[in-house]
Parts: sequence; structure tokens; C-alpha cells
Amino acid sequence: MSHQSDLIATDINAYLKQHESKQLLRFITCGSVDDGKSTLIGRLLYDSKMIYEDQLSQLEAESKLVGTTGGKFDPALLTDGLKAEREQGITIDVAYRYFSTPKRKFIIADTPGHEQYTRNMATGASTADLAVILIDARHGVLTQTRRHSFIVSLLGIRHVIVAVNKMDLVDFDEARYNEICDEYRSFAMRLDLPDLHFIPISALDGDNVVDRSEKAPWYSGSTLMNFLETVYIGSDRNLQDFRMPVQYVNRPNLDFRGFCGSIASGIVRPGEEIMVLPSRQTSKVKEIVTFDGPMEEAFAPLSITLTLEDEIDASRGDMIVRPGNLPRSRDQIEAMLVWMDAESMVPGKTYLFKHTSQTQPGTIESLKYQVDVNTLHRNPAPELGLNEIGRVSISLNAPIHFDAYRRNRSTGAFIVVDRITNATVAAGMILDKSGDGSPKSVWDDEVKNDDNAAEFSAVSAEERTARFGQKPATVLLTGLTGSGKTSIAQAVERKLFEQGRAVSMIDGEKVRNGLTRDLGYTADDRSENLRRSGHLAHILNDAGLICLASFVAPSEDVRQKVGALIGEDRFLVVHVATSLETCRERDTKGQYKMADEGELPNFPGVTAKYEAPSNPDLVLNAADQSIDACADAVIELLRSKQIIK
Repeated sequence: MSHQSDLIATDINAYLKQHESKQLLRFITCGSVDDGKSTLIGRLLYDSKMIYEDQLSQLEAESKLVGTTGGKFDPALLTDGLKAEREQGITIDVAYRYFSTPKRKFIIADTPGHEQYTRNMATGASTADLAVILIDARHGVLTQTRRHSFIVSLLGIRHVIVAVNKMDLVDFDEARYNEICDEYRSFAMRLDLPDLHFIPISALDGDNVVDRSEKAPWYSGSTLMNFLETVYIGSDRNLQDFRMPVQYVNRPNLDFRGFCGSIASGIVRPGEEIMVLPSRQTSKVKEIVTFDGPMEEAFAPLSITLTLEDEIDASRGDMIVRPGNLPRSRDQIEAMLVWMDAESMVPGKTYLFKHTSQTQPGTIESLKYQVDVNTLHRNPAPELGLNEIGRVSISLNAPIHFDAYRRNRSTGAFIVVDRITNATVAAGMILDKSGDGSPKSVWDDEVKNDDNAAEFSAVSAEERTARFGQKPATVLLTGLTGSGKTSIAQAVERKLFEQGRAVSMIDGEKVRNGLTRDLGYTADDRSENLRRSGHLAHILNDAGLICLASFVAPSEDVRQKVGALIGEDRFLVVHVATSLETCRERDTKGQYKMADEGELPNFPGVTAKYEAPSNPDLVLNAADQSIDACADAVIELLRSKQIIK
């Protein structure tokens, strides 16, 4: 696993070029006290040959004096460099270390496990792509494990490895490992951790860290190092929304005026139209200037200088965006705060809010609730204390330009600074909510269905009915993955088409590849997925078509909202009630197995709840009935509702 290469001796320039092209992965180690975070990092550095011989000799000597391994080599001393850390045998401050392998470069942040240093952990996690959460096999899931997991979810870290450490102290007991995994999964179901994996390790001895351990023959998964080298993070970066906060206006002479800054998200090319906020002046990119010369394309997180075709006014704190893709600009925001100061947060007090390249005075108007990290319950509280997390409503003196943190970490994050001491007192993540002080769902802004399609079309609904010989309707086929709903919908579509009907089908998987590609699989994301799909079905109905919609749609409340959106008179629900056992047997993609292993979180029927329709128009069982018979039953339903004759 060494970073060494023969090119170092033969062609140093080629080596450096090769090294530059490697992808960088930032990750943190976190968890409770004494779970082995520092030891794990030391082991990774040791096995990747990133410790110099003189440094190794010093560590071996210090291991005998201040180590916690009984005189054996203590890898934790490599990152625990502070005197207080070595004296107490704990991690206090975040330690950053760099290493590389032939496949990838890494920056590791070793974060403290003690509750009093939670703020340090949040700081280390703020820039991470992946989190390694360590759990002591002897103790299982502890309070601080839950706290760190919640912060990882809150900060939008998508890739999580749960490393069950010190398996050597429980004789690599498979039952104990499975017990810990099950306990963690039950807690993680309520978090947004879309890519979750479990690995049994011994950081001290190196079992399953770099090389597969023979002590755990029952484990067939990847080693920790192999996962770190191969995890795909390319899709994590927001390349859709171009955002460049202006840091500096470069005016070296009369012939040059450039706007300097780091691209927060998105891609920019010469010739593209841009807009400067808040002035809303537009121009086109003339040139992308860098130290190494002009570029034909720049993307996050590159630092660049943009020259424009027009002389427009822009200064530090402004944001360059695309005219058709604007961030939100408001002086009222709602956010989650991680409080980092010994002095409690006081609602009504004025603080400084640093967001991108802007600093604005503002007031924390109210504390909506405090989050109990053990239960994830939202508790009313008068204030936030050190290391506590809560939702707040903030009023700023001037608007800022932002995106929701879940969509764009760079423009959705901010820090809070005390105006008197100039100390950073909190880190904030802007929520995808309106800034009016009340929690709102996107559904709350839906226009009620009033059959107003005629306002947008020269063809009336009556004319379409006469032309097609049918009434428009949406048939939602809902059921577990593998229930047969898509096969039934396809069969119905074929039969109706052969009858000369105007019919179309939309499928959940196909929609997620396009219209809702930006969404995950949390309850909120599933709700938004069905809302957008409901609008699509509504448009197809307005065109006179019968729409067959095949979706898991696990929430009864969301299904009812879709019905209200489309119109109750043309919305039918068919429950494909195939048993979970049968769905598992039919699973050709291995999704249920991955859900059982924690690789697919929020999976209905396994790690998330599926609510059966309370009053469906039709119930089918694709295990007891053939697909053809089920399709005939759906067509008979359409006749009984006088959709077709």
C-alpha cells in the first residue's frame, strides 16, 4: 500500500503529474471515547508507508513511556501530538494527516470523541466526503456515537463506514458484530445516511484495515482501505448550480478588470451568460484567467478570475450566477445550529453571520426546538448550550444569496461570530424552508386543482374526451419493490394501446433517472419525488391521456396529497399487495439483501415503513394472480369508473 513509485527515481516530473491526477478523498474518523479513532489513522499511515524511520523510532520509544498498549507500538501517538492528549490518552483537537496510495490521495481528520469537544468534531466534518464511525465492539452504540452520527447526517456527509473496532477483544464474534450492526441500523433509519456500510476491524492489529483478516472468515465484504480507494464521490459535487462568490476585484491596470473567487459549485465557460447578485446586471464571460493561463472550462472548487464582456459593477460579497438558475436571496432564513461556545445562545442577541464572502449583522429571532441526539426528538428549549443542536429562525440586516445546505454545502453553510469577542460561536446549515418563521413543506405552496387547464390550452377537455373516446385518469399502482406493479402497468398499457386508447406510463425508476435525479431516499425526498411525478401525471391527464404510474409511494399521507393535486375524480389507487417474502424471492437486483446489510437505507419494507393504502380502489396480489389477470382487473376498474367504455 505504499505511495512510493519507481517514477520517483526515473522521472520525477512524470511522477508529480501522475500524483496530481489522483482523486482526493477527505474523510474523518469519529465516534465515542476510546473507540480507536487515532489508532486507526496511525495504522493506515503505518501500512501506507507514510511514517519516516526516525519518526517511527521515536513513536516506538514513546509507546513504552506514554502509550496505552502496554508497551507495544501505539499508532494513536502519531496524531495525538498535544502534551495534554498524550498525558490523558485522549484526542482533544482535530489532527489532519495526509497519505496516498497508488489509487488515491487522502486527507484524514482525526476528531475527538469526548462530548466537550463535539464542536471540534463538527469542524473536522465540515469539509469531509466520507465519515468512518468507530464503535468499540465491547460497548456497542453509545451516546456519543449517536451524537456524531447525527452531526454527520446534519452536515450532509453521504458516505459512511461503521467500523466495528476491537473485534480482537471479543474473539471476532460474528453474533456480537451483527448485534451492533442491527442496533446502529435501527438508529440510522431516522437519519439521512444514503450510503452506509459496516466493516469488522481491529485497528491495533490491522485486521480488515488494509489486508483481509483470517480471524473473521464469516466476513466477505471489503477491507477498509479498499473501500476508501474505490468509493465513488464524483456525483457528490454540485455541478449544476453555478455559484461564484466574489472575493476580490483585480484591477492591476486600465486594461484589465477581473473578478476573483473560488467556484462554490457548478461549471463556467467563456461565452456563457452570467448575472451578478444583488444588482442583477448581466454580461457574458470573456475569459477565465488562472495562474497557469486561460481555461476553457472551470468548475468547483477551482480559484479563478473571470473577465466579462461588459463593464458592470461587482464587489466583494456579491455572487456571480447564471440568469436562469438563481439562488435564493432573503434576509430571513431558517437553519440548524451547532452551538460551539461556552456562553449559551441567547435569542434576540445580535451576532455576525459569515456566509461565503459576506459578513452580515443579524439576530437569532427564535429557537424552534433543540434536538435530543439520543432519541432525535425535538424538545422545546429557551436556549442552546455548548455542543447542543437546534433549529433557529434568523433575521439578517441585508439579504444573502444562498441555496439549501442539502443541495449546496458551499452556499448553504455559515458561521456565527460574537461581535464582542470575535469568537466563532456556532456553525449553521440553511434549511430548505421559507424564511417566514414557520416550517413549511413544498406541498403547502401547491395550487389547488380547479380544472383550469383550459387557461393554458386552446383545446378543451370535452374536445379531448370526444377525440379519444375516454376520460383522463391517473392510476397509481403502489406496492413494495418486486411486487409486480411495473409489470402490471406495462400489461395494462399494452392492452389499452391495442384497444386504440391514448395511454402513457411513468415509472418510479425511470423518473429518478431524469426528473428527480437530484433527490435521495429520505421520507422528504420520496415525498418530493411523488409530488413532481404527480405534476407530470396531471399534465398527461390534461392532454386527455390515461396515465399509469408505477411507484412504491410508501406514505399514505403523500398519496392522498397526490390525489388532491391530480383531482379526486380522476385519481385511482391500486394496491399491489404482494407479500414481502415473495418480493424478496423476486429480487433480481439484490436490493433487499443490500438493505439488510445497511447498504440501502430508508428501504420500504426493510429499513423504512410501507403504509398500505387505507381505502384503495383495487387490491391485487401478483403472487396469486397472473400479470394478465391483474391487468384485466385494472381495465375492468377503469370501465366501472366510466373512464373507458
